[in-house]
Amino acid sequence: MEIRHPIHPEHGKNLDTEGLRREFLVQDLFVPGSAKMVYSHIDRIVICGIMPAGEPLELKTDREVFGVDYFLERRELGVINVGGPGTVRVDGTDHSLDYKDGLYAGMGSRELSFSSRDSDNPAKYYCLSGTAHNRYETQVLPKEKARELHLGSDESCNRRIIRQLIHPEVLPTCQLVMGYTELAEGNVWNTMPAHTHERRMEVYFYFGIDKDRAVFHLMGDPKETRHILVRNEEAVISPSWSIHSGVGTGNYTFIWGMVGENQTFDDMDGASMDDMA
Repeated sequence: MEIRHPIHPEHGKNLDTEGLRREFLVQDLFVPGSAKMVYSHIDRIVICGIMPAGEPLELKTDREVFGVDYFLERRELGVINVGGPGTVRVDGTDHSLDYKDGLYAGMGSRELSFSSRDSDNPAKYYCLSGTAHNRYETQVLPKEKARELHLGSDESCNRRIIRQLIHPEVLPTCQLVMGYTELAEGNVWNTMPAHTHERRMEVYFYFGIDKDRAVFHLMGDPKETRHILVRNEEAVISPSWSIHSGVGTGNYTFIWGMVGENQTFDDMDGASMDDMA
């Protein structure tokens, strides 16, 4: 379990490259046969990477950290599989997840077990969890069920499909919103012009990046931007005061997930190109 603390925007301006990576970058999420958890005090989000290589892996709580008897006692969970086919068991019911399929597990779910159907092609479960106040139904969310938005253009190098999996238009949740954005071949920019949103934090998880490529994730105050070099299957924690944008050396896919005051996807504070520095 890693624990990350909030960073004041004035403090963020003074961090060097090593400091930015230490505070905001999440690496080594997928280790065969293990489950990694990162607990951020920014809106109390939990980031998990689960990679079953043999026996199923259970997602258990840490009572000293969370103060509860089981992980989803006061939380909800979103899952997207970015590996081989697998099965998630929630309270005795098995749910099959193929590549890019999702699952929502509601507050009060006691048993969370993750397995791979083929140990030579293990599942990789990327998970986000936020605090919850109500129990909603656990649901499998195949990629075909996602609400799709087609945005951008080849001329601006940002033609992309946004797939909203855990979203008020798809199913009810307490505060978690989650999905992924796929950039078309030859397109490299995401979320530009950039924005912040004071009422929500966000986490970006980048995948589908060839090993000889990378993404430059842009962050910080719009008038004093910074960047973090991100490799395949790494995530960046974005506080509400920071932009979250990026440009790659090739196309890629990223999972976005938000928790906070509301679930309004378009509740953004835009930063035009004239506002950026």
